[in-house]
Amino acid sequence: VQLQASGGGLVQAGGSLRLSCAASGRTISSYVVGWFRQTPGKEREFVAAINWSGGRTDFAHSVKGRSTISRDNAKNTVFLQMSSLKPEDTAVYYCAAGTSGWRSRFGYDYWGQGTQVTVSS
Repeated sequence: VQLQASGGGLVQAGGSLRLSCAASGRTISSYVVGWFRQTPGKEREFVAAINWSGGRTDFAHSVKGRSTISRDNAKNTVFLQMSSLKPEDTAVYYCAAGTSGWRSRFGYDYWGQGTQVTVSS
């Protein structure tokens, strides 16, 4: 499975972004997909996750209430919509897929290359 994260960019505080995670090579319809983010010198941290059907989602406290995660299994793609963005949301965002992952990054088998999100104040 190859994952391609996209949709990052430079946005002003208070703005919104929609990140996409497109999979190729095989279907990810049975996988949990998670989003993580990382800033220099810090560990990669959990942002959001969605189960195979989309019926269960989870968010880090820092983004809860201003983010949604969804998936289109027909398109083999997962989306992370983030709004009311803050400068502290600035990071490289990674998507990951796996059969046993959720909040822990160690449960994921496949990782995308990351997309940079920069929020200016």
